Amino acid sequence: MTRTTEEKAQDYTAMGHSVTLINEVIAGTKMADESAEDRQSCVDRNVEHLELMVAKDYWTTESMTSVNSAIAAGKSYTAT
Repeated sequence: MTRTTEEKAQDYTAMGHSVTLINEVIAGTKMADESAEDRQSCVDRNVEHLELMVAKDYWTTESMTSVNSAIAAGKSYTAT
């Protein structure tokens, strides 16, 4: 299935939301009152989403630097 330019833009925006959430959970500015298990689960789900999305073959000139950084940070994150 071919993605339209609009669909690709929506996907890229959603990836940005995951990047932000991962970074904020790790920094302690999001979900600070949630359990460690919930924070870890949130980060793990969003990392999985980013890994699936970055592997798509329809990306062209979009920068994946922040995505790859969030994936690496999320994989090394352990909620306490």
